[in-house]
Amino acid sequence: MNSEPSQTTATHSTIDENAWNDLSAKLTQARQETAKVIFGQQTVIDNILITLISGGHVLLIGVPGLAKTLMVETISTAMGLDSARIQCTPDLMPSDILGSEVLEEDGNGKRSFRFIKGPVFTNFLMIDEINRASPRTQSALLQAMQEKHVSITGHDHSLPAPFHVLATQNPIEQEGTYPLPEAQLDRFLMQVDVEYPDAATEKAVILATTGNSQQSVNKVLTVKDLTDIQTLIRDIPVGEKVVDAILHIVRQARPDETSSQMVKDYVDWAPGPRASQALMLACRAKAFLDGRTAPSIDDVIDLALPTLKHRMALNYKATADQVSISDIITDLSKGV
Repeated sequence: MNSEPSQTTATHSTIDENAWNDLSAKLTQARQETAKVIFGQQTVIDNILITLISGGHVLLIGVPGLAKTLMVETISTAMGLDSARIQCTPDLMPSDILGSEVLEEDGNGKRSFRFIKGPVFTNFLMIDEINRASPRTQSALLQAMQEKHVSITGHDHSLPAPFHVLATQNPIEQEGTYPLPEAQLDRFLMQVDVEYPDAATEKAVILATTGNSQQSVNKVLTVKDLTDIQTLIRDIPVGEKVVDAILHIVRQARPDETSSQMVKDYVDWAPGPRASQALMLACRAKAFLDGRTAPSIDDVIDLALPTLKHRMALNYKATADQVSISDIITDLSKGV
């Protein structure tokens, strides 16, 4: 695999070197602060950070008890972001998330409506078990995620900038759930799977969390620092070979006459152009997180799975033949 950046489509001269070094150092420190509290989940942490500095939203898939909520609290503290948490239930209403207008009367008897903001008005919103919310509530979240504003009684209300959603799903318990529509899944830049820790990590966790002393997390970045990083990332040059690798994986995932037999046989729903955009941004962000000035083809291969897997669906034949989306993407990655 080629880990060297190829010929680039832009020059690095458009980037302020001092700003680059300062923001890169702060992000590295935030990464270290998070690792003080979250053990053995460095890939998950990195993918969340990559999503944030790309300006996107992330979907976490994992069983309860794997510190997903703690990750959100820790990362939001280190990144200097205001955060809020919503526990989804089938009876959760859009107004419980977005807010609502209430009728008030002043001392002179004059009545007027006042908008009371919901928890969506924050920088970092954790939505726990998002698939337990009804389709009506999920559609309200879709507008917030895509348009960065919400509509209440015909009036638009802008959300704070930056605005990021971290949603969680339990992959086991499916009773009383509503599958996320494809349009909403496509709004998540990444799907990150949270696995069980290994034995050494779990031992470190129980020793560190069952005593009286607890690690504290320091605020490293500010909201302005994060928005500056998001702007800076879009100036990072990307080599032609990296762009071609992104296009190869995404376009070959679509079943047509040019795709592989595996894709033709098993893929029912394939990623669209938004997947290419997401993978391009994620590769730039990973390069920045690792302190590199340009992404490589290895970044494309590493990020293809979390960026594409929630943007694809397989048919019944794949289920019968025990073929997974991971198998498909791994096979596609071999071609780059």
